[in-house]
Amino acid sequence: MRRRIVGIETEYGLTFFPTGKAYLPMEKVIGYLFEEVIPTGWPSNAFLPNGARFYQDTGCHPEYATPECASVRSAVIHDRAGERLLESRLGPAQAKLAEEGFRGRLYAYKNNTDTMGNTYGCHENYLVERQVDFWQLAERMIPFFVTRQIFCGAGKVFRQAGHARYSISQRATHIHEASSSSTTSSRSIINTRDEPHADAERYRRLHIIVGDSNMSEFTTHLKVGITCLLLTALEEGAVLPDLSLEDAVDALRQISLDLTLRSPLKLTNGRRMSALEMQWAYLEAAEHHFSGLTHGVFSALLGQWREVLKWLEKDFTQLADRLDWVAKYQLMQRFMERQNCTLEDPRVSMIDLQYHDIDRTRGLFYLLERDRRMVRLSTDPEVDHAMQYPPSNTRARIRGQFIRFAKEAGRPYSVDWTYLKLSGYFEETILCTDPFASHDPRVEELVTTATGDLYEI
Repeated sequence: MRRRIVGIETEYGLTFFPTGKAYLPMEKVIGYLFEEVIPTGWPSNAFLPNGARFYQDTGCHPEYATPECASVRSAVIHDRAGERLLESRLGPAQAKLAEEGFRGRLYAYKNNTDTMGNTYGCHENYLVERQVDFWQLAERMIPFFVTRQIFCGAGKVFRQAGHARYSISQRATHIHEASSSSTTSSRSIINTRDEPHADAERYRRLHIIVGDSNMSEFTTHLKVGITCLLLTALEEGAVLPDLSLEDAVDALRQISLDLTLRSPLKLTNGRRMSALEMQWAYLEAAEHHFSGLTHGVFSALLGQWREVLKWLEKDFTQLADRLDWVAKYQLMQRFMERQNCTLEDPRVSMIDLQYHDIDRTRGLFYLLERDRRMVRLSTDPEVDHAMQYPPSNTRARIRGQFIRFAKEAGRPYSVDWTYLKLSGYFEETILCTDPFASHDPRVEELVTTATGDLYEI
């Protein structure tokens, strides 16, 4: 299995329900969220000792970008650590607001839409080899990204022509192009900005912005893992099926509204295939390429992918313990049966929202997880560790070591994905262009020279 760096950027929805003063600028809420995490007076765009980036995104959304991860499991754990970090800041921020007379409840949601119809994203990043023709890669992978929502979607109740409907994906209706360089005005399936944050002659970054934010760790694992699997197959010269869609954006929306998963989609070659059939075609091509694998991550992923497609074909409700859109759909169905109501009932829309509440004491997803009705892949100790420390086998370890030293020494510093600079110590910036490098003698010399101790991570 080839080495690959992956990362997940999650924009969170944030809202404050006041019981006192009616108006509160969201910029003030964001400021209190960052307090103690980011030192007072420093930019609200900071890297943390665990190597991650926590900052304010466009539209006053808190955004958490995981550190560089070299495995699917690491990405899942660090994505969950981002939830826990934001959750840990809700109580202190709410208390600060109360001190100023702004009493109420502060909520953060790991979803992709608000009640006004705005959207915010969950972006995936994959380091890919420059030698692979990017446009050929995109041509083969876009149909996969369009159709994978049948197991990656987060589910959504929305109104169409005055009637409430349930859709598989939250992001589908907000995507307007197959590929573009914009992430806001013309959102696309693949974002084409070429920012590898690594050796640009050897690598480029595949930036995927079509996906939903997932609460289920299994869904995140499948989403990231299968993408890595297919990218590896392409880099190794595999020929994936030509499933180019006549209109990828239209197909994205069509699939999202089709709970049968069998709506025929028109391909550029004139054939018609359903999203489920296209996923089977991708799976069979991957199984053929990796036919010699009998163990390991990819072997397990192939088995999980086949199992999921099998149940999507037979009875998707059997996946309620693994897939977000199915889990949420079942919650709504059971509520509507008990209350003798329909999707039009505003309480059903509240279930939709509350599923994504990251507060573990009230979020519906976490109620299911506590009752062991959702598959969990990480452990609490692993997530707690990831909140404090970066992966030990990527560049994030160097960054984390540097930041931990600088913060404890009380020294202002400047950090990005590829460089480190400590005010008063360096005349030149330390460049870290190899995302697979987990040690840097220059940083270790700085730490040991300044303190006599090595900040081992």
